[in-house]
Amino acid sequence: MTAPRLNDPFHARAAFGDGQYVYRLDQLVKTGIVSDLARLPFSIRILLEAALRNCDGFLVTTEDVERLARWDAKNSAPAELPFMPARVVMQDFTGVPCVVDLAAMRDAVKRLGKDAKKINPLVPVDLVIDHSVLVDHFGSSDALAQNARLEFERNRERYEFLRWGSQAFENLRVVPPATGIIHQVNLEYLAQGVLVRPFDSAQGVVVFPDTVVGTDSHTTMINGLGVLGWGVGGIEAEAVMLGQPLYLLTPQVVGFKLIGALGEGVTATDLVLTVTQMLRKKGVVDKFVEFYGTGLSNISLADRATIGNMAPDYGATMGFFPTDAETLRYLRATGRARSADLLERYAKEQGLFRTDAMPDPVFSDTLELDLATVEPSLAGPKQPEQRVALRDLKSRLRETLIKPVKDGGYGLAESEIQNVKSEITHGAVVLAAITSCTNTSNPSVMIGAGLVAKKAVEKGLRVKPHVKTSLAPGSKVVTEYLDKAGLTPYLEQLGFYTTGYGCTVCIGNSGPLPDAVSKAINENNLVAAAVISGNRNFEGRVHAQVKANFLASPPLVIAYALAGTTDINLDTEPLGTGTDGTPVFLRDVLPSQKEITDTIAASLDSEMFTRIYANVFDGNPMWNAIPVSGGDVYAWNAYSTYIQNPPFFTDLKSEPGRLSEIRGARVLALLGDSITTDHISPAGGIAKNSPAAKYLKAHDVAPADFNQYGTRRGNHEVMMRGTFANIRLKNLLLGGEEGGNTIHFAPPASQEKEEKMPIYDAAMQYIAEGTPLVVIAGKEYGTGSSRDWAAKGTYLLGVRAVIAQSYERIHRGNLVGMGVLPLQFKPDESAATLGLTGREVISLLGISDETLREPRQEVRVEAKRDDGTIIAFTAIARLDTPVDVVYYKNGGILQTVLRGLIKSKPAKKVAKPAKKPSAKIAKKKTAKKPVKKPVKKIKRVARAK
Repeated sequence: MTAPRLNDPFHARAAFGDGQYVYRLDQLVKTGIVSDLARLPFSIRILLEAALRNCDGFLVTTEDVERLARWDAKNSAPAELPFMPARVVMQDFTGVPCVVDLAAMRDAVKRLGKDAKKINPLVPVDLVIDHSVLVDHFGSSDALAQNARLEFERNRERYEFLRWGSQAFENLRVVPPATGIIHQVNLEYLAQGVLVRPFDSAQGVVVFPDTVVGTDSHTTMINGLGVLGWGVGGIEAEAVMLGQPLYLLTPQVVGFKLIGALGEGVTATDLVLTVTQMLRKKGVVDKFVEFYGTGLSNISLADRATIGNMAPDYGATMGFFPTDAETLRYLRATGRARSADLLERYAKEQGLFRTDAMPDPVFSDTLELDLATVEPSLAGPKQPEQRVALRDLKSRLRETLIKPVKDGGYGLAESEIQNVKSEITHGAVVLAAITSCTNTSNPSVMIGAGLVAKKAVEKGLRVKPHVKTSLAPGSKVVTEYLDKAGLTPYLEQLGFYTTGYGCTVCIGNSGPLPDAVSKAINENNLVAAAVISGNRNFEGRVHAQVKANFLASPPLVIAYALAGTTDINLDTEPLGTGTDGTPVFLRDVLPSQKEITDTIAASLDSEMFTRIYANVFDGNPMWNAIPVSGGDVYAWNAYSTYIQNPPFFTDLKSEPGRLSEIRGARVLALLGDSITTDHISPAGGIAKNSPAAKYLKAHDVAPADFNQYGTRRGNHEVMMRGTFANIRLKNLLLGGEEGGNTIHFAPPASQEKEEKMPIYDAAMQYIAEGTPLVVIAGKEYGTGSSRDWAAKGTYLLGVRAVIAQSYERIHRGNLVGMGVLPLQFKPDESAATLGLTGREVISLLGISDETLREPRQEVRVEAKRDDGTIIAFTAIARLDTPVDVVYYKNGGILQTVLRGLIKSKPAKKVAKPAKKPSAKIAKKKTAKKPVKKPVKKIKRVARAK
């Protein structure tokens, strides 16, 4: 967002007292544009305020405002809506490549003879470093310090770069490592519910709702605080930073009515897994979900945040909770009383404050849940929506072990289950982790876990020796109240020592399993299990050796660590035997709701939040000690294997080239349903014999120092080699064989016909031969994390188009943002129904500036078989908005923005964020560890852009 607009075509700006102004929504009622504001969902009202405030006749037009104001729950035709979020939040895995791109854009602008400072965030950006800590050390009092030391050793180059970025760019703040998880820091500190910004020095400030987009799909956690926001790709986030609107289609809003109250012993985790299952069944992809009903008054804000957090996992753009009395209570309880007071006054004035007594808004569709029907649950073993009642987990496991792989099972014969020759067997819990923003932000389940640990220790129970345990709180506040409640010693006696303040196991930063456990899994082909309090459990995500992954509440994580297996019914079978020789059941160690509530009341207060966040930007001595080179343009180090200048803008011209048809393409991969961004661009460990490993070894990086893919997203050479390198990826070109391999089909003139090889190697051969590439996939392509490298890597491998049955919202946008054409099979068509094998030569016809002038045009596809016969069909170009068309024609979002910035006058800046790191920044250039070879640049295929 540039400086707030002053023309106010609807005359909606009005005084709010003390030099403050607001853009009144009721002005649209007075002018007859809105018939009844109360009928609009709260989420639409907030979008409407943003459009009204930013209406300048250019980026946001009066037609945009009027179209949204006339939103019809039942008959709204999809229309493009420009949305200008107030803030951007990023975590370091996605944030580093964003800052790298900004630095590269400065290089490009300077190369074209313009002012590099034109490239600068125009909205406040907060980058929270939380994704880099690994659980190398666990089960000991020094685990936290040891893991932090290793984190800084491994990531020094990245952290030096981010320190440079924080002082080189306006409006960029960096929250150092070991502070907390991005979404919990956002919930507990960064978000204010309502914002105040200057709009004219002579006229005062404007007050408006807090809105945010983030480069992490679980940004939706902030919806629990009444803040409109969701995850976007890093590419889209960069465009927002540079003053561009985020374009979306006018959303349908599904109302989710909650009534009643949760029963005794039922947690927020049980609730969110139930909600996830219901909404996945309902189908809410690309829709807003807004919660309403009298049951909201019985759900704490922390519980709401848990539900909002998993919006991407139930498929929605958002899981929104309107502002109400509980919102204000939470802000005051976490040290933000002044924000609460202003929000209360503003929300009530603007019709944005919910009460039980008010009439329900009108929604596009509805569903209802009686909270009293929710029961203790887990989800797994492969998808977050696979909810299973606690009492049924044992039967679910055994059923899944023998179910065929093609049906979502593990395909084991009965003999393989019965004849395991090791101390641990199928279903053994080898990882038990209290982790993730989803649950560690919630005092009720964290205190609940501590009380379970206390009761278990008092009865003499111990965690089974094959279980790797870890506790990674979402913020230091959690440690503070667990300490104050006297529960930390009991957690530690069970091995749940704090291992770091970050995402850890939830994103695959699990560290190695003990050697004996790893050996037993490999030698017996065990389906080992992890039980984590996370939000995603895709196969291969949590740990490469752990196939069965179950999501559970923190108290249940403790319980399964004690049991040591998922092959158990905790309702009827004991966790173990107590010191008195009697069996101890789960019911014997679960605390009552009154115990939990009383403990929270005695151990949690607002001063705790104020004190812990007082030095949030400069409270880490190791971070403060990192010296930083100065300068507005980054001094790239040719020897770095972490940070390199990407090739995205190398050949940028002031005007884009014309579109052309894609002929003679080969299929790089033929994939099935539910291909996640983890499959496309893994975040975890780098396999020792992978193309990425070979690159690192060639640059004198020892295997022990490989780190993980997520930490190397600032180096395109590593990341393109890691694209489609997930060991669990099943390429149907190879009959569904697991691993990042494919078949390279030689050109017609070659005597070689076909050869199996890593996908990266095949792509490089195709690039050398001048052969364009496509990827063919099934339903829900690109589901999971908002991982821009899943699109960037696809682009760098020479893939010109993806043809899939359906797309996850963020990944489709990221593909467009990289100039890769997302095509969608028509309903009831797929690779299987059309008889595509992936061996065909593909041509995409009818692509030109003239034919792709509007969204969702048809493209003719011809697939030529070896025998010369042709399979012909049409696919829909998923360029969903007019802006998508512009982005694609320019070769991507950033190319579009960069061309615009080069032509434009300097934009005004918004006020800087209130706080910047106060630690002194050394101006001398940091010494780099010498490496023998400078990074080799890749040669790109010419693209018709």
